[in-house]
Amino acid sequence: MADTQTFDGPILEIDKLSISFFTRLREIPAVMDFSVKVMPGEAVGLVGESGCGKSTVALGVMQDLGKNGRVVGGSIKFKGRDLGKMSDAELRQIRGNEIAMIYQEPMASLNPAMRIGKQLMEVPMIHEGVSEKEAYDRALQVVTDVKLPDPKRILDAFPHQLSGGQQQRIVIAMALMSKPALLILDEPTTALDVTVEAAIVELVKELGAKYGTSMLFISHNLGLVLETCDRICVMYSGEAVERGSIEDVFDRMQHPYTQALFRSIPLPGADKTARPLKAIPGNFPLPHERPKGCNFGPRCDYFQQGRCDARDIPMFNIEGDDRHVTRCLRYEEIDWDAPIEATEVKAKAEVGDVVLRMDDLRKYYEVAASSLFGSSGKKVVKANETLSFEARESETLAIVGESGCGKSTFAKVLMGLETATSGKIILDNREIQDTAIEKRDTKTVADVQMVFQNPFDTLNPSMTVGRQIIRALEIFKIGNNDAERRERMLTLLDLVKLPRAFADRMPRQLSGGQKQRVGIARAFAGGARIVVADEPVSALDVSVQAAVTDLLMDIQREEKTTLLFISHDLSIVRYLSDRVMVMYLGHVVELGTTDQVFSPPYHPYTEALLSAVPIADTSVEKKHIVLEGDIPSAMNPPPGCPFQTRCRWKSEVPGGLCEKEVPPMRKMAEGHQVKCHLSEDILQGMEPVITLAAE
Repeated sequence: MADTQTFDGPILEIDKLSISFFTRLREIPAVMDFSVKVMPGEAVGLVGESGCGKSTVALGVMQDLGKNGRVVGGSIKFKGRDLGKMSDAELRQIRGNEIAMIYQEPMASLNPAMRIGKQLMEVPMIHEGVSEKEAYDRALQVVTDVKLPDPKRILDAFPHQLSGGQQQRIVIAMALMSKPALLILDEPTTALDVTVEAAIVELVKELGAKYGTSMLFISHNLGLVLETCDRICVMYSGEAVERGSIEDVFDRMQHPYTQALFRSIPLPGADKTARPLKAIPGNFPLPHERPKGCNFGPRCDYFQQGRCDARDIPMFNIEGDDRHVTRCLRYEEIDWDAPIEATEVKAKAEVGDVVLRMDDLRKYYEVAASSLFGSSGKKVVKANETLSFEARESETLAIVGESGCGKSTFAKVLMGLETATSGKIILDNREIQDTAIEKRDTKTVADVQMVFQNPFDTLNPSMTVGRQIIRALEIFKIGNNDAERRERMLTLLDLVKLPRAFADRMPRQLSGGQKQRVGIARAFAGGARIVVADEPVSALDVSVQAAVTDLLMDIQREEKTTLLFISHDLSIVRYLSDRVMVMYLGHVVELGTTDQVFSPPYHPYTEALLSAVPIADTSVEKKHIVLEGDIPSAMNPPPGCPFQTRCRWKSEVPGGLCEKEVPPMRKMAEGHQVKCHLSEDILQGMEPVITLAAE
């Protein structure tokens, strides 16, 4: 650690870096003319859509580009020394010891057959040759630092015995074991719930300050970068297009791509009818098909032919700002403060009659309590407890909560993939809770359709796009002959804004966003009354998210569909939904219109969820509430209120009532219900979590 103190230049200096991958056919330039500096103790965020080269830069720093990747220009210096000129032995000494990397998927970094303690102890024993006892003490210290409960038990556990959030904390602990000078984080929280993400981000910030570590934080989430970093570098198609301090780039952006990114994310106050999100037009260029001149040119609102595509564009310094640069020829001519031209204002869909009603729905699973759980007999997992709500025609009802709260179980029962334990599901006056999908008639199957989270898993890789949609039409008995069905299929492609030529393409020829559109076309093929969208945009880039969410809204207006939108991304929920249902451990803890749920009085869990969502807006002030601990297991839920083990308001309820009784559902206002023991005065006196700072 001592030499970090004496080194006062940049910890990491990447200068005009170009990286290419070589295939038998051609050289594929992945990163070009890329420069960034990370100073001691500084956190730099690297943002951009997938495929823009963020992870390639990280692998370049780790000198781990595989046998096809090569640095073809520029340099990467760590503490003033060129990493490209080091021997393998020198690199081994630096990697893991002075530079550590945390990957997106925690299980990829953990050995499943080795206890956690042993994996952590290896780091100082290999790199610093310390004794086993000292290594154990240090492992115990970092596990305590990353706020894991019962550290001794954790050191003795195997990776599969921990939740995703706990595994990711172990990976962070492992990276910090040798007190590295530089920590590279590659989307470290993508796979985690927002409440866990908030705790991990908090942790990374604290530990960075404690150990004086510099950080390179790779993410596509602008809100997260705002909360964790000092500076930001925006990448597009292999190049850095804008760099500067967080304030400069967020409040005085000087590149059309940065501006387009911000316009495609829902910020507080955005309204889906008055100001729909603006998706970035066109598609991301493939690395070997980049346009001449400015890479962003074909998708840019400010493009000038003969000028923006005439030559390679260098970085320009912006006067008066702190090390703020942009790769835009016209940055001084563009009026960056011009108001967004409202795209066409869309009429709000008229909400119709109740289409779906649930009364006291319960879904329990019986699990054989084998010797693994140290008991015999059967255990019951209570996945859903007394779910009651109704959804109307043309309405969007959002269902939010952390993983393990029962959102997907409820969707499975509705779809008929599972049958209910008790209670009723009424679809247009028909009870369907006891009818499994194979026994449902064609109309019921066509009426309730689903759009899944991962578009890659839901399409048949050996069937053309058109054939997959026609197959759905055949199953739903739509159209009298092949010609009619083909015509309907082409109309569905128009509906999801895909070119008709895509009918003859195979899924592998489509991008993630395009595949998700095919999934949506298929769900709407039979004129669905209800579409369950299970995290339909979480696997997609922000710019594609905007296009897909807007598409769902458009189709809903035309088809009068009821949309059940399952998500943990509250910014999209706030923008999209008419009503919101918050779930925790199988219970509905709050239900109301979007405005009611997003402003006080809150259920204590809703309050914590709102505080956890990263918002990409410097003018927003947020109350800071970090939930301790993970969601309890549905196999042995806590007594009383399901949320009492993590609730910060519990001490306000007299007589330990929270630990004894499940709270009743209380009506706060017309259409607003909260399941909580807190007194009326305390609930009404709650302060808003998110406020827009006064200008």
